[in-house]
Amino acid sequence: MNQRVGVSHKLALALLALAAILAYAPTLNIPLLEDDYPNLLLAQQLGAPSDLRALVHNPVFRLRATSLWIMFLLWHVGKVAPLVYRLTSLILHIANVWLLYGICLAWPRMRAAAFWAAAFFAVAEGHQEAVMWFSAINELLQFLFGMGAVWCWLHDGGWKTRFVGVALFGLALGSKESAAVFLPLFLLADSRKAPERLMPYAMIAAVAIASVVGSRDISFRFSDGSFSLHAPFWITLPSNFLRILWIWGFAAIAAILLARQRVLRGSALVALAWIAISLAPYSFLTYSTRIPSRQTYPASAGLAMLVGLAAAHWQARAGTRRGAVAAVAAVVLLHNVGYIWIKKRHQFLERAAPTEQLIAFARRTPGPIWIQCFPRNHYIVEEAVHLGGGHSAADVIWDEAEAKRRQAAVFCYRER
Repeated sequence: MNQRVGVSHKLALALLALAAILAYAPTLNIPLLEDDYPNLLLAQQLGAPSDLRALVHNPVFRLRATSLWIMFLLWHVGKVAPLVYRLTSLILHIANVWLLYGICLAWPRMRAAAFWAAAFFAVAEGHQEAVMWFSAINELLQFLFGMGAVWCWLHDGGWKTRFVGVALFGLALGSKESAAVFLPLFLLADSRKAPERLMPYAMIAAVAIASVVGSRDISFRFSDGSFSLHAPFWITLPSNFLRILWIWGFAAIAAILLARQRVLRGSALVALAWIAISLAPYSFLTYSTRIPSRQTYPASAGLAMLVGLAAAHWQARAGTRRGAVAAVAAVVLLHNVGYIWIKKRHQFLERAAPTEQLIAFARRTPGPIWIQCFPRNHYIVEEAVHLGGGHSAADVIWDEAEAKRRQAAVFCYRER
């Protein structure tokens, strides 16, 4: 492991896991959110082994298959118990932290930064939605398989390693369409590999992209106008690039510039390029020029490398002034963890409140329910009442006349 940190591999992995747990343990008791219920139902419809044919022929969700498979399994373990889903997301995040650590160790220009980069990634608040919102598990899975492929790319272990790398990249593409962005990241990590090494990756990426393009006429991701090549990417990409760098990325850049080392600056430019490349697929969203935090998860790895480079350099330069390094590390930790604990946890509890109130009402109310007022769409209401409240979707009534005829109980969400 990184000798400058002075700990063994096992101790490093334990510390990194503890950092991730410290950041996200207070979020484990957050209820499921509104979109989780329709997604869990979808997993029951497409996630079973017997549903594989239907999944393959589904133009949208065949490239989200891995998350549906995980949801299907977890549904049979815990139904709507939030802890089962929250623990799964946290475990995946820890695995991704370890994977980033391993990749940095295998990447000569990032080797010195390995521990610090992974530690920052473990607690970084910028990508918190990918860990805190279970329906964003596709971001965690895309990263897990995509970065696993990067690790294989960096290790020239013969045809077996290459085969595993291609298989992992295929799973990344089966987790989210944007996984094709790992192709340029392979070259960024090591461009000295023979061009034919990239061909298997490029071929399966081409198949995935062709699948997306071929289904654009029937896919809601195109028809709802949320994605377009005509989107103002020239605004979205630079503004979100700068947003990711705030605040610790800018601090790291300043520290690296002060170091006046050419090699260190070159490595920093690679980390910045990683951020820009990772953001590129999401720069064509039309509903907002602000990329959702869950979709910054891969880019956050580039930020972590940047911070890690600065931390490793100044930790080595500090010598006996270890107290100053520890103080800066403590501030970074408190800022990120505190933000997740205090602000983001509260926001997620507020976001879950409407469906939690509705489910509690449904569980104590037999028969039909008239939804008189509710701040979410009909589909979310019906599946929350169905999966969370144990009712049939037919028990949800929206029409006043039908509610009176069936003597339905009245529900109206009241913000507390």
